[in-house]
Amino acid sequence: MKNILFEGCATAIATPFTNTGVNYDEFAKLIDFQISEGIDALVVCGTTGESATMSDEERKETFRFAIQKVARRVPVIIGTGSNNTKSAIDLTKYAESIGADGALIVTPYYNKATQEGLIKHYEAIANSVSLPIIMYSVPSRTGVNILPKTCLELSKIPNIVAIKEASGNLSQIAEIASLCKDELIIYSGNDDQVVPILSLGGKGVISVLSNIAPKKASKMVHDYLSGNIDEARKIQLDSISLINALFCEVNPIPVKYALNLLGYNFGVPRLPLIELSDAHKDVLKKEMQNYGLI
Repeated sequence: MKNILFEGCATAIATPFTNTGVNYDEFAKLIDFQISEGIDALVVCGTTGESATMSDEERKETFRFAIQKVARRVPVIIGTGSNNTKSAIDLTKYAESIGADGALIVTPYYNKATQEGLIKHYEAIANSVSLPIIMYSVPSRTGVNILPKTCLELSKIPNIVAIKEASGNLSQIAEIASLCKDELIIYSGNDDQVVPILSLGGKGVISVLSNIAPKKASKMVHDYLSGNIDEARKIQLDSISLINALFCEVNPIPVKYALNLLGYNFGVPRLPLIELSDAHKDVLKKEMQNYGLI
């Protein structure tokens, strides 16, 4: 079995912005909250962290800050993906050089790579570092899907250790688990499918929900993995309405508003994303109240 970066719940942590850059004071507060609530790992500068609208230098500064702030309390996994293979290699090398525990690398978006192209892309990145790599398949955003047989080929590369599966296709995830077995760890990339993916052998979730409910999201996974399946199922089902509200508009629009409701100053997303609509603000606030968060 490949070395596991984490087992449980990793937060795909949001990034707070000011008009001039990253609000590191607020970012530090959320990092400390996550760790104090028992989160198992942090994913920095992923989709929820709005890496797509950050410059390379901003991303590098945020990588450095997060690694220094966490100070080895939990694993820090850095989002280093790009639709430019060379850029992804450069960012991944940089993350490794400053002490990241792993890299989350999304499939190259817009280019619409073939499956063979995906293999070559991930192979080139993996061969440039010794850092453990989690592939990230989210076809609704990128326009490309990592197929099960492609996962099998990529699982043969020693430092490609896992996949964050956000295709939403449980049949595909089952096939990946069947083909790759212990050579590719599976993490859920969708908060509403955590327990189903754990039932297929998954080891955890990279979560948006855990930005605002880290203790509950982590408990769901650990309950399942420790055999308390009924309680894990209950948490999953009790969380569905809140999860739906967190995705009532494209992520991370709702979760940034939710963090503001919790007292953080996370501002609004960067363009082309905009602030949550007034109608959805009411929906999200109500679900957070029902969940006992506010």
